[in-house]
Amino acid sequence: MVKPISRQIIIYLSISCTILLLFSCSDTPTKNKDHLVFRYNEYNNINTLDPTFSRTRQDNSVCNQLFNGLVQLDSDLNILPCIAKSWDISDDGIFYTFSLRNDVYFHKHKLFGQDSTRTVIAEDFEYSLNRLRDKKIAAPGSWVLNKVKDFKALNDTIFQIELKQPFPAFIGLLTMKYCSVVPHEVVEYYGTEFRSHPIGTGPFLFKRWEENIKLVFRKNEQYFEKDENGQQLPYLEAVALTFLPDKQSEFLQFIQGNLDFLNSLDPSYKDELLTANGRLRDSYSKSVNMIRGPYLNTEYLGFYLDSKTPEVQSELIRKAINYGFDRKKMMIYLRNGIGNPANGGFIPIGLAGHNKSIGFSYQPKKARKLIEQFKNESGITNPEITLTTTSEYLNICEFIQRELEKTGLVINVDVMPEATLRSARSNGKVDMFRSSWIADYLDAENYLSIFYSKNFAPDGSNYFHFKNEIVDSLYNKAFTISDIEKRKQLYKTIDSLAMENAIMVPLYYDEVIRFTRKNVKGLGINPVNMLDLRYVKKWKN
Repeated sequence: MVKPISRQIIIYLSISCTILLLFSCSDTPTKNKDHLVFRYNEYNNINTLDPTFSRTRQDNSVCNQLFNGLVQLDSDLNILPCIAKSWDISDDGIFYTFSLRNDVYFHKHKLFGQDSTRTVIAEDFEYSLNRLRDKKIAAPGSWVLNKVKDFKALNDTIFQIELKQPFPAFIGLLTMKYCSVVPHEVVEYYGTEFRSHPIGTGPFLFKRWEENIKLVFRKNEQYFEKDENGQQLPYLEAVALTFLPDKQSEFLQFIQGNLDFLNSLDPSYKDELLTANGRLRDSYSKSVNMIRGPYLNTEYLGFYLDSKTPEVQSELIRKAINYGFDRKKMMIYLRNGIGNPANGGFIPIGLAGHNKSIGFSYQPKKARKLIEQFKNESGITNPEITLTTTSEYLNICEFIQRELEKTGLVINVDVMPEATLRSARSNGKVDMFRSSWIADYLDAENYLSIFYSKNFAPDGSNYFHFKNEIVDSLYNKAFTISDIEKRKQLYKTIDSLAMENAIMVPLYYDEVIRFTRKNVKGLGINPVNMLDLRYVKKWKN
């Protein structure tokens, strides 16, 4: 009897055949270029190849290979030129004037006429940003332009943006993939199907996408950026993605050498790969490289303050939960030391405004005392609360559940699919929820907007329905201050007020951790976990 072929083998063979077909159509023999294909898996799948709708980490990573904007981030989160070679900001902080390169071309497409391509001009950015804020389009990133009054092309190479009021962090917003330039001819031709027929300016160009199975990009031979030695980027010939939904299968494909890159650390294999203190095990050190660094991502538990549940409404219970478990122990035993215990506030390590002294330490006696006080004041003898999470974070939530039981508080853990939890959280259907906040741009305002009362969910990100007049006043004041040191002090104050009210439970400040095969160099790492393949080199094993 012939055994059935596993889905992961079918996918791997399928994408290998696709690469073989692509290279067989070129002048260079396949055997000379196959090792220049970068292969990785995206277990979360992707939703779109249209940057206007690119809202998840995985969507941003693929769109980053296909599209460019006015400005970009380097690995240290410095804002650098991209299609805009330079820019000026008016003294009043209202006008941003960008001078564009004249050597940036869209990927080839029949709609561009005889040459099959054309130069990017300022009107393309005018079109792209108008599309982003078009209410009929309903793009998830339209909020990026909330503080923009107007924008226009002054000529082919000068693009100007006018703000409603000064906003020092604005230039950072423009690094987001939402603000990428797209060609009006192609977008209007495909309509909503542009999501699967992308034409951009990026280092790679789209070749093939079979949803849930494989995605293939080819090198853009006309890409405008070069390395420090004048060599044109990118170095790779192609990028090939698979979409295995099982992380254990993804790990096995990586260990077998069928994938070049692993961008996750799942409980199913973390102990196989890492020691308890987060070091790569000796058995893998000869074939695998590991790189890690700060990630602008705070993992936390949140409370819906408009809940009718007494335990949620009680600041005593909320503080008891914060005091009632050992974050350091949690990181060692459940995360193999990857990440930092969140004993500070909500703003993560690495952003101006982070304050390690405003959070909660592990004080189980204090937690028990607070719970006893709640019992005496409320008359509730057996307090309990339901914590809703996804399966990915179940082990952490169960750890907190066990620890809090020792203090006299019952925590019921409810597991939901991610999309369901996201909807329930936004609509106030869960009392206590696990969530993440990943930086969209490089200013702590990005984090503190979650505390602003005018951002109540579902219309905004204030899932807690927290309202504090002092917080609102300081938040608005921050927009008028260009001095980062002065803004930092305001940010610390806002964060400390949220912690005083215990509207959330910061768990840990995450780290980016990446694993590559030994024959891969130049992948690098950055605090927003954006995949950048321009400088990646790959050698034959």
